[in-house]
Amino acid sequence: MALIHVDFFSEVLGMSSQLDVILPQKTHSEIGISSAKKRDRYPVLYLLHGMTDNQTTWQRNTSIERYASEKGIAVVMPTCHLGWYTDMECGFRYYTYIAKEVPSVCRRFFPCISDRREETFTAGNSMGGYGAMKLALSAPDYFGAAASLSGGLDASTCAKRNGDAFYPSLWEDIFGEQEGIRGSKNDLFALAEKLEPKKRPRIYMWCGTEDFLYDQNVAMKEHLRGLDYDLTYREGPGDHSWKYWDAQIRDILDWLIPDKKEGE
Repeated sequence: MALIHVDFFSEVLGMSSQLDVILPQKTHSEIGISSAKKRDRYPVLYLLHGMTDNQTTWQRNTSIERYASEKGIAVVMPTCHLGWYTDMECGFRYYTYIAKEVPSVCRRFFPCISDRREETFTAGNSMGGYGAMKLALSAPDYFGAAASLSGGLDASTCAKRNGDAFYPSLWEDIFGEQEGIRGSKNDLFALAEKLEPKKRPRIYMWCGTEDFLYDQNVAMKEHLRGLDYDLTYREGPGDHSWKYWDAQIRDILDWLIPDKKEGE
């Protein structure tokens, strides 16, 4: 695999920004690394970080590069600061940046990654789980599948936690008045309900049963199942930490790109 650090100017944000990209590389003599077969274009996963992190966090806390090498998938890891992958009420247009500009830039810089919906995926943890679901539900023509790990999936509930540090007006700057979130473009429950069946992405969810966001994940599971989404839901013992997300991201890659059986 090749790991590429990209500093580029974002027209949407009006400032320099960063993303890290893992690209498949077919090797024969690299010790301890297995790689998938070479392809003209590789499926791509846009992998999103949580609130206290940036574009480097998945590399520092998991073995994502090794896992991606085995699957032959490109991984794009952009930074979103504390923007919740949202066009902020008072701030930057992070949804437009992630949903439109980053894929466009990556396809231009790295023509080896696929632009086909069925080979374009998104996933994330915590805030990134919200972002991944939002991308797939708001831009289903581009993203064929989304995976959330311990996602903060109920923006209205998250916005009630105003006293939890960072800065006092954080949630209002992002989403506007808390009372206006329900039914808005930032409400994943409403987005899922409005999306016509033929455009719905495949969705994967995991959350630890001791996670403080567990109730939100159970509510989303029940909502998606009630709408008859193609949903894979898993849970197990665990809190809001990387030792669980490291194991689960490997399962997500297996879900996105199942190993072919002999003879296929």
